[in-house]
Order: sequence, then C-alpha cells, then structure tokens
Amino acid sequence: MRVGIITGSGTYALPGFRDAAERRIPTRFGLATVTEGTWHGVDVVHVSRHGHGHARLSSAVTHQANVVALREAGAGCVLAATVCGAVDPGIELGSLIVFDDLHFLSNRLPDGSLCTLYTEPWEPGRGHWVFDRPFAPGLRAALLEGARAAGHPVRDGGCYGHVDGPRFNTRAEIRMLAQAGVTAVSQTAGPETVLCGEAELPYALIGYATDYANGVRDEPTPVETLRELIGRSGGVFAEVLAAAAQRVRGAEPVGTHVRFD
Repeated sequence: MRVGIITGSGTYALPGFRDAAERRIPTRFGLATVTEGTWHGVDVVHVSRHGHGHARLSSAVTHQANVVALREAGAGCVLAATVCGAVDPGIELGSLIVFDDLHFLSNRLPDGSLCTLYTEPWEPGRGHWVFDRPFAPGLRAALLEGARAAGHPVRDGGCYGHVDGPRFNTRAEIRMLAQAGVTAVSQTAGPETVLCGEAELPYALIGYATDYANGVRDEPTPVETLRELIGRSGGVFAEVLAAAAQRVRGAEPVGTHVRFD
C-alpha cells in the first residue's frame, strides 16, 4: 500500500527520502504539491501542509486540494502529524498523543466555506459520512507501535480540538474546549480528518505537545519553549512516522457513506 504522510509546522520534508520527486497535481480545488519516493523501504507520497519555509499559515492551507491530490497520487491511507497545544494539564510537553476523537464543530475550511468535497448539487458521490470514531484503528495502532519502537512516550487516545488560526486562543475559548473534553488543539487537522473521511482515505493523527494552551497553567508557556519544541518535533516525527509507515499492513475506510446517486 502506498502510504500518504501529511506533516505540518517544523516538518517540511522527510529526511532520507530516496528517489524523491516533487510533483504538482492539478485538482478541481487548485494545485497541490506532493513528493513521491521511497522512505525507509515504504512507497510514500508526502504533503507538507505549510510548504517549504512555512510559506502558508494555517489560514492558507489548501486542504481539499491536498486530500484529492493524495488520493490521485495513489495513497491508500494517510498518517498525519501536528504540533499542538495541550488543553489537558496532565500532558507533558514534548510527548506524543495518538488521537481517537475529534472536536470540530464549525466544520469549515480556512476561507469560511463548509468543509466538504461535495460542493455542487448533483455531484457524483455526494452524501453523508457516518462514523463512530473518525480515526482508522489500524493506522492508530501503527502510530502507537511506531512511537514505542522509536522510544518516545505516547498517549493512547485523546480528543483533538480543531481551532481556527492563525491567532492562538483566549482563556475563555480554551475553558470551553476543556469542558468538551478536548485534549490538545491545533489549526489544521480538523479539515483533513473530514475530507479524508469523505474521500474514503483511512486517516490517523499523532500530535506533539509544544505548549500549554492559554490558561491551562498559571504561567504561559514561554515562546522560546514553544519554538524549541517545534524545532525538536521534526526529528521525533521523522522517527515515529518512519516506524509507523513500516507497520501499516492495510487499513479500511472509517464508517459508511449515505450517498444519493
């Protein structure tokens, strides 16, 4: 199976990617850039959400194009990584979380439009994605095994909270998310989860805690600490994702689809 990998802040390329070739794929949602090649013996197609040099802030990530391009490039599943802010005060900074639930009430893309691949009436395949948990169990297991094999502490389960960027959140907003059971937040993985679900691409998400969200601790996380941990995250994700990709043995799409054509 060709494995799709999506990375974010701090991870703009996969170290040791062999025979890597960058390709721009036209989709009906615009162009998306992918890198294809062999990574630790696995056939991989990689998307950097933000692009080299962090060209795109979270508010400019082209989620629809990225997901369609991964599917068209032959990815049979997607492993995604994100740095995140801990809402649960028990999360240790520099540790990993393999999420098993999602809080994304707005269901909107960065431009404010609804988060869906079905944008037109009578569109083939249009329908509702119906699921229990949004993340593929087999891929979650691969991420957990990969983290442990790489020697990194990891939490099995947690609710990922999607928040709109590029600003960080207020204390009141974080209190609301904490009451809803959110474990950690970031600004990109909500749309990916939903769009991969609609595209029937099994998807799983791992987070790396770089700071405590606003109000979680009495003292804010220093920006210097945030920057340092984002810098460290690239090496951690490279080890974990490589180990996880080697452990993918197949994955089934999550849930079912109620379609109208």
